[in-house]
Formats: sequence, C-alpha cells, structure tokens
Amino acid sequence: MTDELEMRQVYCAKLIELSKADENIVVLEADLMSANGTKNFFKEVPEKAFNVGIAEANMIGVAAGMATFGKIPFAATFAPFATRRCYDQIAISVAYSKLPVKIVGTDPGVCAEVNGGTHMSFEDMGIMRGICDMVCFEPTDATMMSKAMKQIAYNGKPTYVRLFRKKAEKVFDDSLDFQLGKAIEIKDGKDVTLFASGIMVDRAIKASELLASDGISAKVVNIHTWKPIDEEAIISSAKATGAVVVCENHSIRNGLSSAVSEVLVQNFPVPAEFVGINERFGEVGKNAYLSEKFGITTEDIVKAAKKAVSRKG
Repeated sequence: MTDELEMRQVYCAKLIELSKADENIVVLEADLMSANGTKNFFKEVPEKAFNVGIAEANMIGVAAGMATFGKIPFAATFAPFATRRCYDQIAISVAYSKLPVKIVGTDPGVCAEVNGGTHMSFEDMGIMRGICDMVCFEPTDATMMSKAMKQIAYNGKPTYVRLFRKKAEKVFDDSLDFQLGKAIEIKDGKDVTLFASGIMVDRAIKASELLASDGISAKVVNIHTWKPIDEEAIISSAKATGAVVVCENHSIRNGLSSAVSEVLVQNFPVPAEFVGINERFGEVGKNAYLSEKFGITTEDIVKAAKKAVSRKG
C-alpha cells in the first residue's frame, strides 16, 4: 500500500507549520520549487522563501550566512547537486563552522528514474557521512517524514535529508514514535537480520515474508539514520541472528553497507551480504527496471539472505 501523500508534500506542509510557529525557519531552493514540492511554501510564507537560482553551491553559502544570524535554513535540490556539487561549501561553510543548516537532497538513487545518470546519485550519503558532525537521515515513508521534521529543525546539527519525492510504500502508521539515531525493529527473527533504509525497507519486509515460506526467520530493522548510526541495535541484532544483509538504494562503497560493517568488524563480526549498487553509474529508466538491473529487488534480498545464512558456522 502506498502513502496517500507524496513525501515532498509532507515536507512542504511541515515546513509551513514550523515556519509559522518560528520566525527563524527559512527555505532556500535552487529553482526546483515545483520538483521539490515547496511552491506552497513560497506562496504562503513568501518572506521566508528564497530562490537562489541554479547556483547550488551559492545556495549553501547563503544558507550558512543565514544560520550565523540564528536562522534555521532548509536548502533543497536534487541529491547529486546537494552533495557532489556543493561538497566544499558544506564541509567548510556549514560543518566546519558548526552551523545547523538542513540540506535536503531529493530523488536519491534509482528514484531519479528518467532524469538519468547525471541526476542519479548513488554516493550522496557516503559523501555526507564523511563530514564531521553531519547527521545523515533517510525517511522511510510520509509518516516518518512528518514526525522527523521537528527533530531535524531543532537538533542543532548540520543535517542531510535524503528525500524520495513521490509516494512511498507505507510502512508506519500514526502511532510511530521514533528518534533520529535510533533504529526501528519492524519484525523479529532469529536466522538473519535485514538492515534497510528508504525504499528498501518495504522490500526487506516483503523479502522476510518470502524467506519465512522457506523456513528462514528474518529480523527486519530500519536504519533511517546512517549517521550517527545506532551501534547498539546493529550489535544486538547480529548477536540475535548471527548473519546480516544490508539493503540500500545507494552504492555499497561508503554507504549503509560500509557503516554497518564498521560497527560489526569492531564489535561482533558475522557473515554479511550487501544488496546495493556495486560500481555502477546511473542511467535512464523507471524504478522497477533500474532496481532489477542494479540488483536491489526483493528477490535480490532473498538471495542475499540465503547466502548469509549458509555462511553461518
């Protein structure tokens, strides 16, 4: 079942709500208001909305300047432009300066679809994960996005939000109560743990159901915050199941697979398999086609889980 609202609609609605309650909340766009869903913000709160044009690095500099005067800026553009194109400005003007700028990268990984390889970022979280004190968050569905916005606004940290723009597969209901940096166990299991983020969470849940029909009990854990990562949840899950699979719509190099592996190798090494992008650039295509081509489908998770279980001593 898909969400009723697009993620970008929820993002904009919460921004309007926060901005009307706090004069310091401002929004910056690099001429992508329609794509990122913030046209209503520009209409309802125009005095707090700034379109800097197609000049993403400058947008980050402007956001940093605003933050030095106490503003809490949300700056958005497509994921590769929010990260690759602006890396030095983010590292120096934002993170090194300890400013709470919120950077939103939209259409991550295969979700860029027909925009193709130039707009298809498989390395954005890896780039941002490498910056000191940067919080890296990927919401799972509209419910999580809505409940995360206030935490993001007031965490006092530079923060990168990896945002799927359209309707996500619904995973959580309104009872969701979560914290940035704390993983969520969606399903218990004893044979293998499936760590997943973003669009891969729903696929991991479906994979666990297929695995159950083959007699394999899979724990499903949503790691929505890649940094700071929930080490305790990773270690306890690995101890409980003895094998893990990491599922990400991102390069396995320096992505979630690397982040989980860093925790495991230092604390509790177990057999681990990775379902993610492996040394590939993006290309034009729809989500289903690209997911199959790049090996990040539900079926790929099932295969990886069976392999991980077979490697257990």
